[in-house]
Amino acid sequence: MKSFYIKYVAMTVCIMIISSVIAFLVCNIYYHHALKPDNDQKNTEIAQSITAYIDNHPDVHLEDYLENIAQVGYQLYLVDAQGEDTFFGSSFRETALPGQTKKRVLSGSTYHGIAEFPNQTFVTGFFANELQNTIGVPITHQGESYALFIRPDIKLLFNEMHWLFAWLLLLTITLSVLLVLFSTKYLVKPISKLTKATKKIADGTFDVSLHSKRKDELGELTNSFASMANKLGQMEDVRKEFISNISHDIQSPLANIKGYTNILEDHSLDERDRKEYIDIINGEITRLSSLTKQLLLLASLDRDQDILKKKSFQLDQQLKELIRHYQWLINEKGMMLSYSLPDIVFYGDPSLLHTVWDNLLSNAIKYNKENGSIMMEARETEEAVTIIFEDSGIGISSEEIKRIFDRFYRVDASRTRAIEGSGLGLSIAANVVQLHEGEITVKSTVETGTVFTVQLPKKRHVSET
Repeated sequence: MKSFYIKYVAMTVCIMIISSVIAFLVCNIYYHHALKPDNDQKNTEIAQSITAYIDNHPDVHLEDYLENIAQVGYQLYLVDAQGEDTFFGSSFRETALPGQTKKRVLSGSTYHGIAEFPNQTFVTGFFANELQNTIGVPITHQGESYALFIRPDIKLLFNEMHWLFAWLLLLTITLSVLLVLFSTKYLVKPISKLTKATKKIADGTFDVSLHSKRKDELGELTNSFASMANKLGQMEDVRKEFISNISHDIQSPLANIKGYTNILEDHSLDERDRKEYIDIINGEITRLSSLTKQLLLLASLDRDQDILKKKSFQLDQQLKELIRHYQWLINEKGMMLSYSLPDIVFYGDPSLLHTVWDNLLSNAIKYNKENGSIMMEARETEEAVTIIFEDSGIGISSEEIKRIFDRFYRVDASRTRAIEGSGLGLSIAANVVQLHEGEITVKSTVETGTVFTVQLPKKRHVSET
């Protein structure tokens, strides 16, 4: 994480430096193409006003006047026809000036040195303290011809501003770097927490404390990670409970089989007891076989959606056949079953859907009250088929409903201890319905009854479209 922090800071500082260089170059180009001509014209007008004053006041002392001009913020260079020259004001850093330039000005031409100053300089030309970077105008005073070269004394006029801008630039850079350091730490901190949380999860500890009030992407990532960790923890609890339940559901019939097998070794047993124990062993074997089949089916549903073998079939006939299969048990328990099953042709996997109906109806019988009632209803619309199983049984609490489709979960074991079951049926039913892109819901009131509703979207077979 430190490397990321350093990289981020280094990248930001590099961006600042590159941006500053590019901005300087752009400003320099803007000066040469836009501001420099304006600056040349402005200084030309100032030079011409000086010339006009000298022409209008022939008695003025030329050197004293130019010295006064220099003191108010100008650098001047005066040369006569004989080549004698004088500097007024601050000295020029570079005093080279072609003789041809001096002669042109002496002959009456104006020299636009500011406008003609080379563009190659890296430093903005406005600050180039060179004699070539001046305005040259001709002067005639008391019969003598002169060439006067003038430019603003930037150091005198803007010395304080130089220091102000220097301190401003220094403070800007310093504060920018400090703010980058702190802001980067603020940005990297949640990533550091996420890294620690990831390591804890990798070690099998899902109880991580992560919460962010930030509204940006990192805040969303942190909250999503916390939600993921919570779900992983729940999945781990489900996994442990799954292993515990399956171990119990397998160990219990195996223990019974072993125990009754040992009893059968007693040759003194009469035939009636021997037959009873054999029936118990066969029942436990059947129970193990059913559990194994359910586990294999559940694994197949989880692993491969291509397990579906869809075809068109009479859904109402499938449900009626299921009712006939359980009719003896319903009559034995004194229950009343009513149904409304209109003619419905559905395109789906009849074998897997039969598992759903079988589980829901068997549960309605197992968890019903004595002399209770069961109602089955099928409805069909253009978009979907809805199957309803309603019973007057023991009901399910709101807390238990949340886990009703979890594997091996059984409603309130204290009330259903005598009821056989693996706790896999509803989980299988939910998986089958999901594979058909449908939905299974449950509504229940304790000691009043439960309603399971399965809604399956209707999809035509490709050959029928």
